Amino acid sequence: MPSDGLSLSPLAAALGRVGDRWSLLIVDALLDAPLPYKELQQAVTGIATNMLAQRLRRLEAERVVVAEPYSRRPTRYSYDLTARGRRLAGALRLLSEWGSEGGGGAVARHPLCGTLMEARWYCPTCDSIAGERPEGPVFV
Repeated sequence: MPSDGLSLSPLAAALGRVGDRWSLLIVDALLDAPLPYKELQQAVTGIATNMLAQRLRRLEAERVVVAEPYSRRPTRYSYDLTARGRRLAGALRLLSEWGSEGGGGAVARHPLCGTLMEARWYCPTCDSIAGERPEGPVFV
């Protein structure tokens, strides 16, 4: 919470928790399966060991990642996403899609027909897709 007593917007709060490049790349690397530290470092190209250790501690504090020991001597850990961390998958897919625009990168396609996928806000109670403004989602 800001020192002036104002509450953060949901986006500002999320960015404060996982909004740096390395944190999002770590989460992305763990989406498929848990990884030991060395394999995680290889999966996140370019990250220094001290930066990886720092980001993992922060992600653990935010309950996004959990460390599970797999060796006692020496102590070694495997890292996995918590349920809270897995909920970031949709946001990462949207960011990846946005990042691929105009750059020829990978895009999400429907596996049966090949059509480009679109993300929509869906209300399961009303069984409807919210359109563009003004009836888009409201954060309270």
